[in-house]
Amino acid sequence: MKTARLQTATRAAPDMHAPTVVTFGETLVDRFRDQSVLGGAPFNVSCHLAGLGVRPVLLTRTGKDAEGARLLEALSVRGIDTGGVQRDPIRPTGQVSVSEDNQGHVFDILPDQAYDHIHAGIARMVGMAAHPDLVYFGTLSQRGDSRRALRELLEVVTAHVFLDVNLRDPWVDTDALRWSLQRASTVKLNEAELDRVSALFGLHAGTPRARASLLIAEFGLERVVVTCGDAGAWTLDMAGRLFATEGGSVPQLIDTVGAGDAFAAVFMLGLLYAWPLPETLVRADRFARAVCGIRGAVPDSNAFYQPFRQDWHLHREVARA
Repeated sequence: MKTARLQTATRAAPDMHAPTVVTFGETLVDRFRDQSVLGGAPFNVSCHLAGLGVRPVLLTRTGKDAEGARLLEALSVRGIDTGGVQRDPIRPTGQVSVSEDNQGHVFDILPDQAYDHIHAGIARMVGMAAHPDLVYFGTLSQRGDSRRALRELLEVVTAHVFLDVNLRDPWVDTDALRWSLQRASTVKLNEAELDRVSALFGLHAGTPRARASLLIAEFGLERVVVTCGDAGAWTLDMAGRLFATEGGSVPQLIDTVGAGDAFAAVFMLGLLYAWPLPETLVRADRFARAVCGIRGAVPDSNAFYQPFRQDWHLHREVARA
């Protein structure tokens, strides 16, 4: 059953708190050749949402190890709610070995990590307590016990559901992907993922837009969002309306790690505050390019977010929430 459509900017909140987003899934350490960086799409998205004035509740599981302690400290420093962070006494905090080839980054994702075992009962309680306006999740965290936890979470919320597909071999599970698409309201993927998802479900059509239209019809989606790297991004909704931004180059490219997560965070911001779709696309694309100008997926300082909060008048948006 689909969850409620996001109709207005945010839920009425007499205490004037910011909107709430539950981000579900993997938190991990990306081990590059020269350094280790906290990561995982839900962690990255949570950091960006917090920096832009939204209240993220990160629902994940880490090990009772040094990496887990480091993650909790990073969340606390950024003012992110840690009530949904579980600690696993047996399994380690997730780890990914990151290398590069001529086509970009290559991720070696280790199996049976703490985030594969998010407790279903706790996930349900977090959902009931948070009353989120939006729930964000991907597919990687559904390879273990966490799949049940996600189902429990979505059973108790009436939020807009944002699926960031994030296919990662060899952990692509067609059944989990199908279920995720059936529960999602908005689906974000890149061009290659659109082609692959379309092939997996036999949605054959001649153009990306036609494939996106078939995907919407097959799974009853409200919207598909497709990122195209330097070529920008576009979105198609259930009524067939298409909006696009042309994008552009990054003046000082450092790396592209986390660019998709940055885009997703700002696109969700647009959904929460009911920004016009063309404006949302431009802002999400601009923010993703800015993240490509720093080392890693998230900035070291909240000062990075201040120009965006000012330009987008986010203090006014929160006051209206």
